[in-house]
Amino acid sequence: MKAIHYTDNYLINPTHPVTVNLIGCGGTGSQVLTNLARMNQALIKLGHMGLLVRVFDNDTVTEANIGRQMFSPSDIGQNKATVLVSRVNRFFGLDWESYPLRYGVENFDKTAKLLGANILITCVDTAKSRIEIGKLQKEHWTFYKKSNVNPYAVPLYWLDFGNSKHTGQVVLGTLKEIKQPKSKEITASHLQTVTEMFPNLSESDILDNTPSCSLAEALGKQDLFINSTLTQFGMNILWKLFREARLKVQGVYVNVSTLCTNPIFIN
Repeated sequence: MKAIHYTDNYLINPTHPVTVNLIGCGGTGSQVLTNLARMNQALIKLGHMGLLVRVFDNDTVTEANIGRQMFSPSDIGQNKATVLVSRVNRFFGLDWESYPLRYGVENFDKTAKLLGANILITCVDTAKSRIEIGKLQKEHWTFYKKSNVNPYAVPLYWLDFGNSKHTGQVVLGTLKEIKQPKSKEITASHLQTVTEMFPNLSESDILDNTPSCSLAEALGKQDLFINSTLTQFGMNILWKLFREARLKVQGVYVNVSTLCTNPIFIN
């Protein structure tokens, strides 16, 4: 039976800008960042505290990225996170942060203080990365429960984007039990994360993310508009989480080849 999820109250009435960690800013992540900036502007105009976004990516811009990702020829050779965050900050007058490193175990010492964000957004290529990130969040949630941390450091939601050449999915899960109000409807305090929804994810599962030498080669691996299509659906779910304060759908499956979409209802 379909259920409904009410947004954690802190996201609706925060005392600080809601913190967001965006992991990966390639084909999908580069477009997600732009939409986060648009969402931030809209939230502030509605009297909300807005967002504070931190972006993690250790990759550099190559010629093959131009056209499919949000980069220009002048960006080639520079770090993706640095380029995109600098651009968004200048355009919107923000002070968001970029970290040109991989968000993972090997950089634990550098990222430990940054793991605490209200919303985690992953735009990564491999199941291995998702599994690792999921484990890191569980380990640190134990710390948060035992410590008197500020509300802006408490993990609440995980929005994951994943795709192959023509298909993809977006999944919004919760990183803690979200207290639900009394309601005649069936409410869900927990939404499955991507690793819970797909428990058979293997560390060997991987989208072909070997470097491409040209845009034509890159388009042989991922269709031109799969990333932007997923971005629009995923960001719309996140927007509803803020704007409507409740959800009946926590994700979507998309096929740009057949032009079919299927919602992932909350059970």
